[in-house]
Amino acid sequence: IHFYKRRTFVKIMSKIRQCNAYLTRVLTSMVSFGGLDTALKACKLVKATPGHCILSMVVASEHANRGGTLHGAFSAYLVDVGSTLALMSLDQKLPGVSLNMNFTYLKSAKIGQEIIIDARTVRKENGMAFLECEIKCKESGNLLVKGTQTQYVGSSLQPFKW
Repeated sequence: IHFYKRRTFVKIMSKIRQCNAYLTRVLTSMVSFGGLDTALKACKLVKATPGHCILSMVVASEHANRGGTLHGAFSAYLVDVGSTLALMSLDQKLPGVSLNMNFTYLKSAKIGQEIIIDARTVRKENGMAFLECEIKCKESGNLLVKGTQTQYVGSSLQPFKW
């Protein structure tokens, strides 16, 4: 690899390692805080790059409805958390405040199935962040939930240490 290309590659890999380490600290902190966030202990960080976050999780009974499938409200929570983590991976600042969230429920996941939460920052400008997230079944690749979120991020100007 040419010197300049290698230097660029090293910088990119350093950013990816920083994103992974930062989001791992954020997830650990959220779980230890208590409340609903303790359900995130089932989530594993698969990959993080600036503006993009992938989590995986096995659906357990505490995430399910009476029908034995992933609860719609819990999947909405996963879209919220996943897309917020994708935003936080950009510049490691406090998350914004949700202004709008939309969900499309396409299929269900049963207890015991592994799901992938794939979230990304679409755009961030003028104090607003536009985020999207897809929840898929790992085994079949079927899209289960598609969600979008708009956050106001104007007040999160300072970096935050977790």
